[in-house]
Amino acid sequence: MRASFVFSEVVTGLRRNVTMTIAMILTTAISLGMFGGGLLFVRTIDKMKANYLEDVEVTVYLNENISADDPDCTSTECSSLRQSLETHAAVESVVYENRDEAYERFQEIFQNEPDMMELARPDSLPASLHVKLFDPQRSDVIVQDFADREGVSKVDDQNKFLERFINLLNEGRNGTFIVALIAAAAAVLLIANTIQVSAFTRRTEVGIMRLVGATRWYTQLPFLLEAVVAGVLGSILATGGLIGLKYAVLDRLIEQVSAIPPIALADIAFPVAPVLLLTSIVISAVTGYVTLRLYVRH
Repeated sequence: MRASFVFSEVVTGLRRNVTMTIAMILTTAISLGMFGGGLLFVRTIDKMKANYLEDVEVTVYLNENISADDPDCTSTECSSLRQSLETHAAVESVVYENRDEAYERFQEIFQNEPDMMELARPDSLPASLHVKLFDPQRSDVIVQDFADREGVSKVDDQNKFLERFINLLNEGRNGTFIVALIAAAAAVLLIANTIQVSAFTRRTEVGIMRLVGATRWYTQLPFLLEAVVAGVLGSILATGGLIGLKYAVLDRLIEQVSAIPPIALADIAFPVAPVLLLTSIVISAVTGYVTLRLYVRH
């Protein structure tokens, strides 16, 4: 098989149907870009879990009597509660924070937000016991065992907030994948139509090649490679779009939400870019092969 002939046929086919080729590349790029965005969502969620899950605590807020009169947790009510937590099988460590310490931490957190600073006074924040668990996902055990204990005002499970935030990201990821699937369906239909049109416009020369002994595979390979080349160009365009989106939008957006870890260029370079490239080749090749088998009779 002459590689130069096949290559020239691929170039000719792409140039002859240039508008459909451009549409095919752009549609493929959009679908792959959305798919790559979903992969970045997944990677970001995994990073968040790794970064924050081990630091998740359960906070046991104490009632007004302990908060006002027991700055060192030496009363029977407070010390008994603390000892029960420290000896619990799920608990790794317990740290007591009195009302003054809670107010100092509040000032540090909201030092750049004067409106928030005006909302709190030293006597408005309760004392608390910060509980670190061996397994943060077992935080519900502490809530069940200590929510109704004497001296407890309420139990705040940070893991619940993290789960809600991650679920919100998961919904965004799922929406991205759905849009990517719709765009991928459009890309598949466009690839199939492009191959059919390309084969129809070259039906005479393909027929002559078959008459002089060319195999079916030899005559159909250029059409298949046209689809693959367009798919590869679409994956390159999608990867470039993700990189541009990172620098133009995502970096500045993530700076304003400290809970979300930054997206590094390496996150796009690997594994997203190779996955997009492989996906484009597989989809284009399979779509081209099926189209040639079903619709093109040469």
